[in-house]
Amino acid sequence: MWLEWTIATKFLREGRTQTALIMVGIAVGVSVIVFLSALIDGLQDNIIERTLGTQAHIKVEAPDEVNQVVPLAGGTMQLVLEDKRAQRLRSINNWQQVRDTLDALPEVTAVSPLISGPAFARRGSTLESVALMGIDEVRYQKIIPIRNDMVAGQFRVGAGDAVIGSRLAWDLGLRVGDKLRLDAGQGGDSVVNVAGIFELGVRELDSRYVYLDMKQAQSLLGLPGAATVIDVTVKDIFAADTVAQRITRLTGQKAESWMQTNGQLMNALKSQSLSTRMISLFVAVSVAFGIASVLSVSVVQRTREIGILRAMGATRAQMLRVFLLQGALFGLAGSVVGGTAGYGLVWLFNAFGPRLFQIPVSPLLLLAATILATVTGVISAAIPARRAARLDPVVAIRHV
Repeated sequence: MWLEWTIATKFLREGRTQTALIMVGIAVGVSVIVFLSALIDGLQDNIIERTLGTQAHIKVEAPDEVNQVVPLAGGTMQLVLEDKRAQRLRSINNWQQVRDTLDALPEVTAVSPLISGPAFARRGSTLESVALMGIDEVRYQKIIPIRNDMVAGQFRVGAGDAVIGSRLAWDLGLRVGDKLRLDAGQGGDSVVNVAGIFELGVRELDSRYVYLDMKQAQSLLGLPGAATVIDVTVKDIFAADTVAQRITRLTGQKAESWMQTNGQLMNALKSQSLSTRMISLFVAVSVAFGIASVLSVSVVQRTREIGILRAMGATRAQMLRVFLLQGALFGLAGSVVGGTAGYGLVWLFNAFGPRLFQIPVSPLLLLAATILATVTGVISAAIPARRAARLDPVVAIRHV
């Protein structure tokens, strides 16, 4: 390959202007791919963090209750038009066993049982609808690290203490240390002390969530020893659907992933990923045409030199490799410059941009861009390289 390398670099040096122009074009294309890919990845990470940072990846609940068809005496059946059965608040059967089963799954990173149900929060004459969240504090913090979102007081539940959202505190005029009456109906009534106030940044959650320990919530909701939901997080959030299906098969419970409950978010993420791939494809095609056109011109300009090299003993395979090597060099050199420029654009965005979120640049992205540009260079050089290899030495030498 030493001969091919020497000839290829000689041709590149002789056509400095053409070489510089095509390398600039490749560098611009690669920098666009790197910057846009990093931007879209950073945007997706930010959206996912803001959305899934306040919820579990999978929620496991008791199966829906359905109406049962009871056969009549004598083997006869009666068709009756019935409304869908109302779903009452009930516990997951053997939830401790289900919890232990989920703990053992390798795809699962955290499991947190909780009891959740509706109630009214009352202070004076003001009444607000809330959602009681009875939690196992240690396990729940692994799902949602709510301690990081406290704006007043401490995250402390149990022994008559509760933690409420900032919007609910504002609506009821509550501060840390104030008393709050909770009424879950059916005789479930209790006065709790506001130990802390959190702010998740989601209006619905900040205005409705009231955190208690499991025993307090069980007592208020009239479900002693119960857990109505088991929250689960997984290693790969985009595999949540598959894991949810496996959980349903293993436990017989109803498991819903965030991908099912956030259909619009999934569509948005898929659209963003598709747009990134389309942009990368168009840029790669543009780079390929640029390299192919430059090398085609190079073959025409160097027809006589190619003929002389063939007459001196250079084989068709060697001439083919010369131009393929030029294409690879174009792609490699352009990708290195473009990758550096793309990284610089990302740094400028992070340092001087709107700072709504940080754009991470993965070394794998730079490596992928380099490989893409190099492979594109080799492929686009194939046609000019074959043309050069097929030149007849006698005809090429006579070419003026």
